[in-house]
Amino acid sequence: MQSFDHLITTRPHSVRQVLISDLHLSPEEPALVQAFLALLDDCLALPALKRLFILGDWFEVWLGDDVYLSLSEDERQTHWLTPLIVKLKKLRIAGCEILVMHGNRDFLLGQPFCNLFGGELIFEPYPVAVGQQNYRLEHGDALCTDDKKYQFFRKVMRNPLIQWYLLNKPLKKRLAIAENMRKKSQKNNANKAAHIMDVNEQAVAAAVNNHDALLHGHTHRPDIHQTANDKIRYVLGDWRLLDEDKRQPKVVVVVGAITTEGEDSASNHSKGNNTEFGLFEFKYSV
Repeated sequence: MQSFDHLITTRPHSVRQVLISDLHLSPEEPALVQAFLALLDDCLALPALKRLFILGDWFEVWLGDDVYLSLSEDERQTHWLTPLIVKLKKLRIAGCEILVMHGNRDFLLGQPFCNLFGGELIFEPYPVAVGQQNYRLEHGDALCTDDKKYQFFRKVMRNPLIQWYLLNKPLKKRLAIAENMRKKSQKNNANKAAHIMDVNEQAVAAAVNNHDALLHGHTHRPDIHQTANDKIRYVLGDWRLLDEDKRQPKVVVVVGAITTEGEDSASNHSKGNNTEFGLFEFKYSV
């Protein structure tokens, strides 16, 4: 895994697609928000960028699109989400698709919010071609099958009827439900063995069986693995704040990038077999 200070300092003319996950943005963590804005500045400076993927847990919690959409124009002016929307919209106008996937923290995120910046809500598993190879993208929580309690919770929460029920609750009630769920999750996770919260190898092998590689986040354990059926599994990292007590702390970001050398922009096809995927670590000073 290569390390740089900024995305733009990799091979800027070669980067075609950028993939990130597990940002866990919230107003309580302004450094993470600033790091995301810095990454968007880098994306805007990449001359050949065509796609930005956000593969789940973009936000620490998402209680429904109406939390933002119901705000007045004056309220939006000072809301912490507005700068993100403005910059994402600039990126979309510049010709970069913005594809957003649900995570376990923001499964109530909807297309109406994505419409604010021209984004598209996508669903797992999502296929992406990398040269001649076919990659499978997902958030990663569905692969943690050893965690039986969580998988039951996930099944319930992804039920459209349950989501409709939650979204029709008053915001104050949704806040209380979310806080209760957060406390229960923290308590349960404290008593779980570490391997239970990681992916299950059989689930991984089944997921990647008809693909050349698997890419996911969720586990907060960025790495490159060989699967049981000799495929590759890439794990994106969560966004972490370092040196919090220093005057200028840094946020560590592990992202994926699809690069292509010598692409013919007129035909949008590579002139050679030089499309590849890589993981990169960045440290944004905020």
